[in-house]
Amino acid sequence: MAKIYRKIKCKVSYDGTDYAGYQVQSNALTVQQLIEEAIEQIAKERTTIYASGRTDAGVHARGQVFHFRTACSIPVHKWPYAFATKLPNDIVVWEAEEVSDDFHARFDVLEKTYRYCLMNRPFPDVFHRRYSWHVPHPLSIEAMRIAASYLIGEHDFTSFCSIKTDVEDKVREVYDISLEQHDEGKLWLSFRGNGFLYNMVRIMTGTLVKVGTGEWEPDRVRDILHACDRTAAGPTAPPQGLTLWEVKY
Repeated sequence: MAKIYRKIKCKVSYDGTDYAGYQVQSNALTVQQLIEEAIEQIAKERTTIYASGRTDAGVHARGQVFHFRTACSIPVHKWPYAFATKLPNDIVVWEAEEVSDDFHARFDVLEKTYRYCLMNRPFPDVFHRRYSWHVPHPLSIEAMRIAASYLIGEHDFTSFCSIKTDVEDKVREVYDISLEQHDEGKLWLSFRGNGFLYNMVRIMTGTLVKVGTGEWEPDRVRDILHACDRTAAGPTAPPQGLTLWEVKY
């Protein structure tokens, strides 16, 4: 009898501190590798999972989405419980649903939200060191908001993309960038758009921090954008402050 395959869509959260990123690598431990190994143990079959996108080493996810095909008869609502028995406690699959065979976790994405956490205070917080970038210098939030406004809309984001990328089309649309201040010096930067280039959010963050410290004027961001030159933009913010927050389809 021929096997009947289903396509399962899952949401997963992970602490990326101890991993070399999401995508499988031949010489380092990754999130994708552990999830695929868990599926093999659960379903007794080898499969490849496909995610909404990659995250770099040290980057976290709250709402990463992936799909896979399986002939395993486990009811779909039990997959998160099965994953919990096979995955380490820094990777949690918390939702699963059966989807149509034409669904694709990467190609069907309509919108992504990334959040970056800055700890803006004289001394770092030891309990947030794995999830934030410590910036000890005072920041002008208003100047950063003005600078961020130049990045909203559809633009060529070459200046805000790593030179290591092999992607040729660097036009993306950023729907919104918001800055939220919280107690104890915590500052959240939220970036919402139709897609992001390699290191794009981290470079935008590093650039906005340059503005926030007063080193650059806000309107310099407009000139950086038009330059289409990575060397014109600010530094790439460290990975631990970044979280893939939500993916919409």
